[in-house]
Amino acid sequence: MLKLLQVALDLIREAAWRKWFLGLFLTVTLVLVLLGLSLQLDVVDGAIAGSTLFGEVLFEEIRTVTSALSPLFMAVTVAASMGGALFLSVACSDFAPSLLSPGRIEHLLSLPVTRAQLLLGTWLGGVAVAAIATAYGTLGLIVLLGAKTGVWNFALFGGALVGVLVFATVFAAMMLAAVAVRSAAFCAAVGLATVVLGIVSSNRAAIARAIDPGLGRRIFEWAMVPVPKLGTLAVRAALISGHRLPDAAELLRLIGGAGLFSAGLLLVALFVFERKDF
Repeated sequence: MLKLLQVALDLIREAAWRKWFLGLFLTVTLVLVLLGLSLQLDVVDGAIAGSTLFGEVLFEEIRTVTSALSPLFMAVTVAASMGGALFLSVACSDFAPSLLSPGRIEHLLSLPVTRAQLLLGTWLGGVAVAAIATAYGTLGLIVLLGAKTGVWNFALFGGALVGVLVFATVFAAMMLAAVAVRSAAFCAAVGLATVVLGIVSSNRAAIARAIDPGLGRRIFEWAMVPVPKLGTLAVRAALISGHRLPDAAELLRLIGGAGLFSAGLLLVALFVFERKDF
């Protein structure tokens, strides 16, 4: 376990050395500043009397701050979970291929560390990078809305934590892609495709009804069975952010499904990695 954590810390240090965190934090800060300048809230005695975002009216009637901001918290969580997974699929696409770069992989394998520790440590490091970025953005949003309204919604951290699981699943697919084809572009494409498939899987019942009955519909239904419902998981994370607790059993099933899918991909990736000759 200690070796695995050391590999993960090495990846985090490399990301910091490559100014990846600086670029990410500047991007998140820019989004927060833009949101802060564009969101205008008139709060009177704990109620929102008027609100605009980019000049568009959000609420036409007087509402309590908590009830008015709850949909905003939920929308931000969904956008951060799915949009963040899409962004990080591209931003983190070079992490795993760089592990296998000529010269570096031979050096790593000469160290007292197993291939399983290298693979899982890299995956854990990528997830940690996503968690750090998510925590920074979440804290910034809490401070922004808290300063404007006086409501400090720390439940956003709970929703954001569930949202990180979405990227953890996507990054597992990217790890498999990296050991199969050492290409950052291919890893990014697989990550983006996994996010899209997770959204499709979340709506597979509705999509299946739109397909003519027969072999095509059956193939689609069976193909979507192992794919976790990442879109639904993001929505359930949004409920936590909005102080609307989701069904615990359903949430555990969604998290368990994403966890099993990730574990399966990592096991296949390890199988391929163990048989590669460097």
